[in-house]
Amino acid sequence: MTPIAPEITAFLRQRLAIERGASPNTCDSYAYAFQLLFAFASRRLRVAPSDLQLEQLDAALVLSFLDHLRTKRGNSATTRNTRLTAIKSFMRFIEYRKPGALEQVRQILALPMHRTDRPLVRHLTQPECQALLDTPDPTTRLGIRDRAMIHLGLAGGLRVSELVGIYRDEVTFDGHLVDLRVRGKGRKERRLRLWKAVAASLRAWMAVRGDVAAPELFVNAWNKPLTRYGFTRSLAGYVEAATGSCPSLRAKKVSPHTLRHTCAMNVLAATRDIRKVALWLGHASTETAEKFYLPADPMQKLEALAAATPAALRPGKFTPPDRLIASLRGT
Repeated sequence: MTPIAPEITAFLRQRLAIERGASPNTCDSYAYAFQLLFAFASRRLRVAPSDLQLEQLDAALVLSFLDHLRTKRGNSATTRNTRLTAIKSFMRFIEYRKPGALEQVRQILALPMHRTDRPLVRHLTQPECQALLDTPDPTTRLGIRDRAMIHLGLAGGLRVSELVGIYRDEVTFDGHLVDLRVRGKGRKERRLRLWKAVAASLRAWMAVRGDVAAPELFVNAWNKPLTRYGFTRSLAGYVEAATGSCPSLRAKKVSPHTLRHTCAMNVLAATRDIRKVALWLGHASTETAEKFYLPADPMQKLEALAAATPAALRPGKFTPPDRLIASLRGT
């Protein structure tokens, strides 16, 4: 029997972090997936997580875990597939370290991904954006911070990890404009130049931020780096408060990524160029932007309708039958 603890430690600390150079967010995501898996296996097998053996992690157990994610935790098919991706990556690592587990590894690698729905992206309208920006209290330190973060999310289209990960020295002002150095997903960097209103929001926050030890631009009430969860929770509170002035927000599930989608749709509406959307958001190619934003853009459909020539219909006029004759036909 092979204890699983040393193997998962080597995978997370050596293979992912050093050999593959995975980002901290990727390492955290994989570690959380195995935290869920080992907690489930511990309950199912009635052994402590530290006593789990590699041979116990078979395809049947993994399938039961994936079913647990969908039925008990209420996870989506996308989340289920993300957890399975982490498990398969670990099994490919085990394949070369433990040749005796080859059949076990192959069975797990053969587990299929679930097909997922592809709904239209949810984004905010201009009145909804304005209501959300007007909600934070501009007379308090945290209100100024949250207004700047929401404004930056809507204008820059930053992922929540990019937003909370911006350093103070990565923000530079050029007159009325502001330049940002954004460290994005997959170790890709991009530079954004944003307009006067966003610069004003950031200047207001920097004026009350103070000289804190944390290098991150956005800090919490204790001057510690703001987390993704912290901003997500704050945003949910502002969305709830903004429904009073904008009732349409009540029907929408607004997350930090909704701000990113809103920015993308605004850029697409302004430029009519999906390539510029991909560049603005930091996508590796235009395929992702095309997949998410073109189906949600009504202007694309209007342009297609204007360019197409529909088939002509033969003219005719319908004359309803006499009511007496119609009643006799029904007998």
